[in-house]
Amino acid sequence: MGILRLRPPRAGMREQGDAVAFQADDGVTVGIEEEFLLLDEATGLPAPRSAEVLGRARLTRGALHAELMQSQVETASGVCRTLTEVGSQVCEARRALTATAAELGMRLAACGVPVVESPAPARSVGPRFAEIFERFGPVFGDYQVSGCHVHVGVGDRDTAVAVLNHVSPWLPTLLALSANSAVRYGRDHRQASLRVLDQARLPGFGLPPWFASAADHDRQVDRLVDLGVLVDDRMTFWMVRPSAHLPTVELRAADTVVEPWEAVVQVALSRALVRTALTELAAGREGPRLDPQVAAASVWAAARHGLTGPAIDPVRETPSTGRQRVADLLDRVGPALEDMGDLAFTTAAADVLVRGGSGADRQRAALTAGGVDRVVDSVIAGLEDPSAAIARLGAAVAT
Repeated sequence: MGILRLRPPRAGMREQGDAVAFQADDGVTVGIEEEFLLLDEATGLPAPRSAEVLGRARLTRGALHAELMQSQVETASGVCRTLTEVGSQVCEARRALTATAAELGMRLAACGVPVVESPAPARSVGPRFAEIFERFGPVFGDYQVSGCHVHVGVGDRDTAVAVLNHVSPWLPTLLALSANSAVRYGRDHRQASLRVLDQARLPGFGLPPWFASAADHDRQVDRLVDLGVLVDDRMTFWMVRPSAHLPTVELRAADTVVEPWEAVVQVALSRALVRTALTELAAGREGPRLDPQVAAASVWAAARHGLTGPAIDPVRETPSTGRQRVADLLDRVGPALEDMGDLAFTTAAADVLVRGGSGADRQRAALTAGGVDRVVDSVIAGLEDPSAAIARLGAAVAT
């Protein structure tokens, strides 16, 4: 959790501690972070044993981290330049955690919220975690949400902040594509992303305001800290923000998704959005200024309905549908996807999701077919190579 106050990045920056070495290649370098739940193999309950897993699991690339609750772990890839690299690192991290969890009698779950009711989760320790729990009180009483975050390299911080203004209108669509938290505590709550409902209780959650510059961004963050609603300037809850420790834009719209290819789709679309924004900025076009209430409504609609219901175009301020917003997004970023060689993969993957349903739809189908045990099985983190999965799933959907 929590970032902001980025040091001016340096091209060719090397690894220092857990920080990956993003280079100042605007809109090219990418990385991904995925948060997972550890489940007891016998009961399906969240298991507060992250320290044991993190102490044993090993990666050749990227890093593993603790999260707010001891039932959660986070993976962070190294720097990637192609979707193939992303998919390879996503699979490696998932396999390492899956194998280690199995040795300890656990399973690795990819879902926005727990699907089986459990006692209050054990909290991670440390002074900053303690301050967060004290400040936000009952909001974090059962805050076991898991998201997928994408970093896209943008070397100049003023540019990075300007990019936020351009990508914000499309974050609800990224959320709809990833929605994977319809079932909590054994019940379908008729919400595609319950994770967003949990996060909406936090101050400032949602699409960020429009920023004139990096200095304007910092002033607004400092004001929230001074008002006492943020612990420090490393913490914001916006769905996109400049990273504090990397020269990147961090897109935080998505639920954690079950299959690696779904995570790779988030990377492809996030990078394409940033590259499209950079093209717009180079042409002298600023990002749109969204009405705050319409912006909030667009996030709500995506979290409520996912891909299979109404949606809102926050720029035009008009009704739409989840599927239409995906089509609009692909039209918007098509040239950037083609430029990076990502168009065929991304359009095929989007077609699978639009026609076959997101994780939320799969959770509901599993609940109807076999109850909560079937839902637990349905959210165990996938390990299949993304390219092979798309070829198989695309063919299945086509028929």
